[in-house]
Amino acid sequence: MKKIILSLLFSFLALFANEPLKVGMELAYPPFEMSLKDGTPSGVSVDFAKALGEYLNREVIIENIAWDGLIPSLKTGKVDIIISSMTITQERKKSIAFSIPYAQSNLAILTHPNSGVKSIEDLDQKGKRVAVKKGTTGHIFASKNLKNAQVLVFDKENAAVLEVIQQKADGFLYDQLTIYKNWANHKDKTVALLKPFQKEPEYWGVALRKDDTKLKEQVDAFIKKAKADGTFDEFSRRYLSEARETFDKLGIPFFF
Repeated sequence: MKKIILSLLFSFLALFANEPLKVGMELAYPPFEMSLKDGTPSGVSVDFAKALGEYLNREVIIENIAWDGLIPSLKTGKVDIIISSMTITQERKKSIAFSIPYAQSNLAILTHPNSGVKSIEDLDQKGKRVAVKKGTTGHIFASKNLKNAQVLVFDKENAAVLEVIQQKADGFLYDQLTIYKNWANHKDKTVALLKPFQKEPEYWGVALRKDDTKLKEQVDAFIKKAKADGTFDEFSRRYLSEARETFDKLGIPFFF
């Protein structure tokens, strides 16, 4: 009987140890988080999650969740971690934990040819309109630092970009790669100001629940390994080669 009980116990423990890793991300931020035409998740963060799953010997399940719902989904246990280009902030660290940083970024400005905007100071003027995506670090920065411009808050990135294209807004604040991507898609109607204007870069991390200390140790170990063995460089070559070349020419530090 003891052998049977022990066998069942070991089977349960093995099953528990290899339970799926549920990863939350908003599949609306290419090339990091996106969907193929058939709905299959794709992008840098998806490949990152899969590589992490292989490292942990756990199946990965991607949960596509709207940005505002990611942290609540983590805290309630719907997902185990968040890998969604999420910036590590002191405000977020009050309720959740983060891994060590795996990427760095800065805010940049998407403007239009007739705006006269060439810097963040030009944008923070009376009569200027600044588009931001709700809940992002661009939104936070604008709320804290742009005292003269009118800040327009949108739920979707595309809506904010459209405001600039139609010259209803003089600038859109988001991370450098997003600004580069939208400029590349609308070169005749937009201008990308990629030079950093913040004092310190932003760092992206994997978000976890505060009590998941063991999982955090494992994620941190994987990130260190992936940086050392070229895994993140491979992600760059696969998805970001043109952007990386542009950043290198401008002398701007790249994400990985």
